[in-house]
Amino acid sequence: MTFRYIGSKSRLVDQIIDYIGEPKPGGFFVDAFCGTGVVAEAASAQGWNVRINDSLHSAVISAGARLISREQATFKKLGGYSGAIAKLNAAKPVFGFMWHAYSPASFGFCGLERRYFTEENAARIDAMRTLIACWRAAGDINEVEERLLIADLFGALNRVANIAGTFGCFLSKWTSQSRGKIDMRCRELKSNNVLVDASVGDVFDVGNEVQDLVYLDPPYTKRQYASYYHILETVALGDEPEVEGVAGLRPWKDRASDFCYKSRALKTLSHLVQSLRASKVLLSYSSEGHISMDGMKEELSKIGKLTIHPLGSVGRYRPNKAASKSASDVNEFLVIIEKPQVSSGSFQVGTFTGAKSVLVENYV
Repeated sequence: MTFRYIGSKSRLVDQIIDYIGEPKPGGFFVDAFCGTGVVAEAASAQGWNVRINDSLHSAVISAGARLISREQATFKKLGGYSGAIAKLNAAKPVFGFMWHAYSPASFGFCGLERRYFTEENAARIDAMRTLIACWRAAGDINEVEERLLIADLFGALNRVANIAGTFGCFLSKWTSQSRGKIDMRCRELKSNNVLVDASVGDVFDVGNEVQDLVYLDPPYTKRQYASYYHILETVALGDEPEVEGVAGLRPWKDRASDFCYKSRALKTLSHLVQSLRASKVLLSYSSEGHISMDGMKEELSKIGKLTIHPLGSVGRYRPNKAASKSASDVNEFLVIIEKPQVSSGSFQVGTFTGAKSVLVENYV
């Protein structure tokens, strides 16, 4: 992954994997707030089938791309994976939505000069995304290959984005990195296929059964991911939303998470864990979170056996200079809840009853 993601477990995944263990017959590792998918990828390496979910399309695309094999992404009609990437890098600029909304060209359209990307890079992002959509519509690539290329585009645009770390806003002065020319790159694909269910929707609608292992990594602070990663979401969807304000945010409040509100987070977490059918739940938690550890212990111990494992400290997220000066490390924990056994129902793989999902796929 080539961009910083708030709460990413990339620095902790080697410790988390020790608690995942071997898969049970027919079991899935359910990464219900998958983010960039680093933990789901590690679980797949342990032999687990994987179910990924997030409220953001961009997150599910990023996570899913980590699990794609060479056999799934042959790009036969485009001269292979490297051939497809070369064609995207050679695409002529298109002066489309990214150009007029997120480059200095925006001044002529809304009176605000947004400096997320140079005009050249923004026009090339438009060209790359348009070409991916054209290939998909023409049947030159399949859904898995489309997902891979969009994820690769995320990495490419992040390398030239004029931002401090997330896409919550742009920097007033251009960085040397942002002045470089955008280029897409091939990634190393998996050698073996992984059974993956992918959905975009409400975490309460994610299917799970007794034999599954559910991993929860919800947001614990006021930062709303839908606003911090709005540009990635727009690229993922390939749409042209009405954006507003200096930052040019797309409408995102319908994606606001209860976990980001101090008054709602603990109740929502308790409700979620209680609603799960899986007998074992892993929960990532940080001392930066606005749920108190004592409150969490009291609530979750009512649901099942609770154990807490310290994972050490990592650097606090630092969105600006003021935060950097006052920042300190935060302590990370893995909370394990072992619930009393419940009877297994007739859940079918790939079916998410009542899911508020735009993307639901089952691919190997």
